[in-house]
Amino acid sequence: MEEKITYFEKAGKENTADVLRIVKERARARGIKKIVLASTRGDTAGTAAEAFEGTGIHLVVVPWQYGFRDTQPFPQEVVVELQGKGHQVHFGTMLFHTEELYGIKIPQVMANLLRIFGQGIKVCVEIIMMACDGGCIEGGEKVIAVAGSGAGADTAVIATASASTQMKGLRVHEIICKPL
Repeated sequence: MEEKITYFEKAGKENTADVLRIVKERARARGIKKIVLASTRGDTAGTAAEAFEGTGIHLVVVPWQYGFRDTQPFPQEVVVELQGKGHQVHFGTMLFHTEELYGIKIPQVMANLLRIFGQGIKVCVEIIMMACDGGCIEGGEKVIAVAGSGAGADTAVIATASASTQMKGLRVHEIICKPL
């Protein structure tokens, strides 16, 4: 099998439109109906909701957890708007930012290991488990995860979801795009 991977010269939000276009094409080709999307302030989520409108693709938006910073930057009005369009917003625990996960002190090791492949890859893996832990997606379900290296989106993968308690079940099958 041969498949195209898009590499962006630079990380950042200027890649968002291209990422969403490529993800829409790959979702159609693979019959994937759920996109797990990282969005800190709601901008990427709003853009994605517009991009996927009328496609039958369901977004599971994963912002920062409450308490990660002094304030929650994801606006409540965007939550209501997304939910009104049939999407979900899940404020779960950011698994790689806790001191301990199920009695094992691995979050920073995992985060640093995944960052070898890029910040967006780390976030994709993390938000898939967060969404699965929150019941927004099922373990074993094939999804596309979209994340970025800061603002916007520049990374996307196809993966089989797994909860954090069964991390070894998570599989990244395809890297759709990422920064060089």
